Amino acid sequence: MASLPIDVQCSHTAPDRGESARRMALVLGITTAVMGAEAVGGWLAHSLALLADAGHMLADVAALGLALFVARVAQRPATPERSYGLQRLEILAALVNGAMLIAIAVGIGIEAWHRFHNPPAVRASLLIGVAAAGLAANLASVRILHHGHDHSLNQRGAYLHVVSDALGALGAIAAGVIILATGWTLADPLISVGIGALILNGAWRLVKESVDVLLEATPTHISLPAVHDRLVSVPGVESVHDLHVWTVTSGVVAMSGHLVVKDPNANQRILEQIQQQMRDLKIGHVTVQMEKSQTCD
Repeated sequence: MASLPIDVQCSHTAPDRGESARRMALVLGITTAVMGAEAVGGWLAHSLALLADAGHMLADVAALGLALFVARVAQRPATPERSYGLQRLEILAALVNGAMLIAIAVGIGIEAWHRFHNPPAVRASLLIGVAAAGLAANLASVRILHHGHDHSLNQRGAYLHVVSDALGALGAIAAGVIILATGWTLADPLISVGIGALILNGAWRLVKESVDVLLEATPTHISLPAVHDRLVSVPGVESVHDLHVWTVTSGVVAMSGHLVVKDPNANQRILEQIQQQMRDLKIGHVTVQMEKSQTCD
């Protein structure tokens, strides 16, 4: 029997990119307004914590703009030249946003080092007032983007930016309170270092996951041996080889493999059972090749 490639489209839950884009557009407006307020307040108060957060938010405005642009472009339909459309632009945007967050964290650390050696006078009351307003706006942004951030790397990149903004504002408030109560100005750069470390941790995870998707690694929530075992458990399937599972974009997992099936009359029954088995594993795009004997190593 000649090789018979069969593509089975299982239902899957992809993120609602239209809703995601609307949420990011709203957060972009909020972030831009808060960034301007914190930049002016940080300059007037001579606070690194506030200036660091404002500088971080400047990068966030660019990051959110990129994420919003990509979320809209990714909705374009597939073409013969790009059979998956532009969905993977979301992964590239997440990677860029993660890299920007790492650069911001490093920059905060460098500036904090200089401030440790030459701490300036800090106007604590102004610092607290501006940071408190920024925190309120940041928390609103976090709430807006929280829904769906687990299902889209692009939105998660934007979400991590606003979460780190909230942490920055919270840290600035803490620094202001300490300085106001004790006069210890080193609290400002010290807390900034802690904020930078938290930003770095989240950014590293985002970059790692984005790179895994681009390298077509097996998704962390799916066990390749478990996929293999489910396939060979289907009556009529003698063996499985050339098995691959990868992420196309957030929420879209694909699988391909070769199945050795001795009885061609069982193909349709086997395909239906495979479709159900893969649906249970949340694999939404399945391509299998049915063979009477193994055709490649």
